[in-house]
Amino acid sequence: MMGAPEHLLVAPVLLPLATAAVMLLLGDNRQRLRAGISVLSTAFGLAIAVSLLLGLAHREAPAAFGIYLPGNWPVPFGIVLVADRLSALMVVLTGCVGLASLLYALARWQHAGVYFHVLFQLQLMGLYGAFLTADLFNLFVFFEVLLAASYGLLLHGGGEARVRAGLHYIAINLVASLLFLVGVAVLYGVTGTLNIADIAQKLPAVPVSDRGLLHAGAAILAIAFLAKAGLWPLNFWLPPAYAAASAPAAAMFAILTKVGVYAVLRLWTLCFPADAGASAGFGGDVLVWGGIATLVYGSVGMLASQRLARLAGHAVIASSGTLIAAIGFDAPALSGGALFYLASSTLAGCALFLLVELLERSREVEVGPQQLDDGNDALPAFLDAEAHASTNLDDDEKALIGRAIPAALAFLGVAFTVCALVTSGLPPLSGFVAKLAMLTALLDQPTPAAWTLFALLILSGLFGAIALMRVGMRHFWTANDRPAPRLRVIETLPIAGLLAASVALVLQAEAVLGYTRTAANSLHAPRLYIDAVMGARPKVPHGTEATP
Repeated sequence: MMGAPEHLLVAPVLLPLATAAVMLLLGDNRQRLRAGISVLSTAFGLAIAVSLLLGLAHREAPAAFGIYLPGNWPVPFGIVLVADRLSALMVVLTGCVGLASLLYALARWQHAGVYFHVLFQLQLMGLYGAFLTADLFNLFVFFEVLLAASYGLLLHGGGEARVRAGLHYIAINLVASLLFLVGVAVLYGVTGTLNIADIAQKLPAVPVSDRGLLHAGAAILAIAFLAKAGLWPLNFWLPPAYAAASAPAAAMFAILTKVGVYAVLRLWTLCFPADAGASAGFGGDVLVWGGIATLVYGSVGMLASQRLARLAGHAVIASSGTLIAAIGFDAPALSGGALFYLASSTLAGCALFLLVELLERSREVEVGPQQLDDGNDALPAFLDAEAHASTNLDDDEKALIGRAIPAALAFLGVAFTVCALVTSGLPPLSGFVAKLAMLTALLDQPTPAAWTLFALLILSGLFGAIALMRVGMRHFWTANDRPAPRLRVIETLPIAGLLAASVALVLQAEAVLGYTRTAANSLHAPRLYIDAVMGARPKVPHGTEATP
C-alpha cells in the first residue's frame, strides 16, 4: 500500500494509544521520562503521517487510496481505515500542530498536572482516528475520545476563568455529541449501514417515503458537526473557551474545529453530489450562507477584540466560516484553494495561540506592577516618549541610535508579523496565496453568494490586518523602559517551526496547490472513494482458499 507496509495506516492511531498506556504504567514521579517518550512518539507519528502523504502524492488520482481492514472483516461489516489525499493532509497537520504544542508545553505547562501527556496522546489518537476512519460510528467514537481529552486539557492548570469557560465548552460539546448519535441512528435506520461509502452508495435508492427522514438525519448530523466547527450562531462558546485554555491546549484546539469542517466536507461531497437524485446538493445553501455569516461574525469579532487571546479565537471562527462557505459551492477549483487555506490557517492559528502567552508575558514585564497600580502615570510617560522620538532620545536622555534590539523582543516582533500576514491573507505569505486561489475560483461562479464571499474575503483580510496591527502597536510600539522578556528556546522553537512551515507553503505553492486541487477533484468525484472502499477485500491467510 502506497509503497509502504499496509499496517502503516493504523500506526497513527495505535502509536499515541500505546504511548498513553505506557505513561500511565510509569507512575507519577518520572516526569522527564514521560516527556521524552511523549515527544519521541509524537515526532514518530508526524514522520508516519508525512510518509503517508508523500506516498499518496506520487500515485495517480484514481489509485490514490490506502485501505486497511483492522479486523480483516469484509466491507461494510467491519472497521475500515482509509487514507486519501484529504485525510493524509489532515493527519500531517495534526502531527505538526501536536508536535509544536507538545514542545511548547515542556517549558512549564506539563508540570501543571500529572496526566498532561496522557491526555495529550489520547487527543492525538482521537484526531488521527477521526481523519482516517470510514465509518460513522467509529467517527463518533474518535470524536468522543478527542473531546474527552480536550475537556481535561482545557481545565488543565485550574483557575476560575478556565473552569467557567470549560464547563460551557463541555456542555455544548455534550449536546453536539448527543445530536451526533441521534443523526447516526436515523441514518442507520434509513440505510441499514454505518459505512460512509456504503451509505453514499445506497442513498440514491432510498424510497421517496423515507427521503424526509434521511434529510432529517443528515441535518441533525450536520448541526453536530457545524457546532464543533464553530458555525454561527453555534459558536458563542468558542472565543472564551479558547482564550481561557493554556497555550498548548489552545494551539491544539486550532485543529479541533477543523475536525467538524473535515466531517462536513467528507460526508457532504460523498452523500449529496450532483448525481444524488432528489438529495443532490442537500443543504448546500445553508453551508454557503452559514459560512458567510460565520466569516462576518469572526471578522467583526477580531476587530472588536481587546485581548489577543479572544482575537485568535475569532480568527479561528473566520477561517472556519471561509472553509464552510467554500465547501457549499460544490466547485472543485474553489475547494482546492480552500484546502490550501485550511493548511495555512491551521498552522498560523496554532502559532498565534502559542504567541499569545509570550506576548502577554512580555506585556506584563513591560508594564510592571507599579504602572498597573496607577493607570494615570502611564499616559504621561507615553506622551513624553512621543516628544523625545523626534530627537532620537529616550526618557533618560540617552541616544537611541545604535542601540540593539533584544533578541527575545525581535523574535516576538518578527513572529507576530508573520502570523499577522498569514492570518489576514496579505502578500507574500501563504494566506495570500490561498485567498488568491479562492478569489480566482469565485470569479467563475456568477451568483450573488459568490460575489458576497468574494467581497468578504477581501474585507475580512482588511479587518484582520487592522485588528492585528492594533495589537502589534500595543505590544511593541507603546512601551518605554522595556526589560527584555525572558523566553526559553523550547518555547520559541515550535513557533519558529510552524512559521517556517507557512513560509514553505509559499516556496512550494505550485506543488501544494497541485496537491490540494487533485484532492478536491477526488472529493468531487465521490465514485472514486466509494469504489475504492467497497472494493477492499479481507486478506486470505497463506495456505487457504478464498471463500466466494
